[in-house]
Amino acid sequence: MENLLYIAAIVAAIAFLILCISLAVTLSSVKKTLNNVAETLNGLETHLQNVTKETAELLHKTNELAEDIQDKSEKLNTVVDAVKNVGVSVNGFNNSIQRLSTSVTTEVEKNEEKIAQVVQWSSIFLGIRDKWKERKAMEQAGFYTFEKDNVK
Repeated sequence: MENLLYIAAIVAAIAFLILCISLAVTLSSVKKTLNNVAETLNGLETHLQNVTKETAELLHKTNELAEDIQDKSEKLNTVVDAVKNVGVSVNGFNNSIQRLSTSVTTEVEKNEEKIAQVVQWSSIFLGIRDKWKERKAMEQAGFYTFEKDNVK
């Protein structure tokens, strides 16, 4: 029975040895996995630093662009205000011309008879002037009118 006890102790020792070997293999495999994870995390940290740097640069450029857009927007607002003021001025000018036109039309309608008389008198005056120029031209050409011969 003592032999059985020694065999059991040897079996237990072999089982313990197998357990230790398998545990050592498992721990070695875990060690390799953890080393790979550590390397991946180091690479990830490097990439993350690069991304953080690029993000900071992009944010800086975005802020500059936003400031530029705001400056240009303010300048554009002054242009829009100026155009609006020009539009208001043109509307005022149009209203003034319309009032003036209405006033002139009203005055012309009031003085229509006087204007017709002025036109008549102008026509008569122009007719007399044309005849006078015609006679003057005839006299210079050497022709005498009957009335002139009678006067001499």
